[in-house]
Amino acid sequence: MKFTRITIDPKQMGGVACIRGLRIPVATVVSALAEGMNDAQILTYYQDLEAADVREALLYAAEALQRVPLVYA
Repeated sequence: MKFTRITIDPKQMGGVACIRGLRIPVATVVSALAEGMNDAQILTYYQDLEAADVREALLYAAEALQRVPLVYA
């Protein structure tokens, strides 16, 4: 899948995946969802984000997890 809203720049935020070149990491958006925030709350808190950014962050995280072997305790 091609991600149009996810950027990775070694000179920004240590090269972590961010949303559209903003200093908002994908992990921050996914964590907010996991902690119970809904899309509207995230968009209110991070006013530079758009609804499509939240969806693409989830898709990116899902694809990234498919590439990493899971370790069970």
